Amino acid sequence: MKTVKDYVTDIPDFPEPGIIFRDITSVIGDADGLKLAVDEMQAMLDGVKFDAIAGLESRGFLFGMPIAYNLGKPFIPVRKKGKLPRETVSASYELEYGTAEIEVHKDDVKPGMRVVLIDDLIATGGTLCAAAQLFEQLGASIAKIVCLLELKGLDGRSRLEGYPVDTVIAYDGK
Repeated sequence: MKTVKDYVTDIPDFPEPGIIFRDITSVIGDADGLKLAVDEMQAMLDGVKFDAIAGLESRGFLFGMPIAYNLGKPFIPVRKKGKLPRETVSASYELEYGTAEIEVHKDDVKPGMRVVLIDDLIATGGTLCAAAQLFEQLGASIAKIVCLLELKGLDGRSRLEGYPVDTVIAYDGK
């Protein structure tokens, strides 16, 4: 029986020499791989009490939406700044060269709400940390963070300390 890892395509020396890019388009491009990935991520929520799923743009949408649908939970999109039409609240985070901002619709988040954050990847943890802080700023709490992949060599978990975090696949390198 295949695992999700069997569907991930490793691309050596992309985007630069020495880096192995973990391509998930081969996971979502195969019906069995997609189902397996969604099912395994969803299973990580067994026993977790939460009110909504928030997916980070854009690949967090790919996994967060079907999980929210399967569990009968609302989905809250976390988008790059300037993409949401109603009143928003934003948080900024550090990139390798500069900063970026993410935002949510202010009225999508209620005080006391317990939210699960879904994304495809934990790398440096910056985007997920900013998303968690954004929800907390609005009075919500983070019930869990679930990602398909983790690049342990980038130490993103250290930025997510204090949050329950699970990943389907953890790679030792970058």
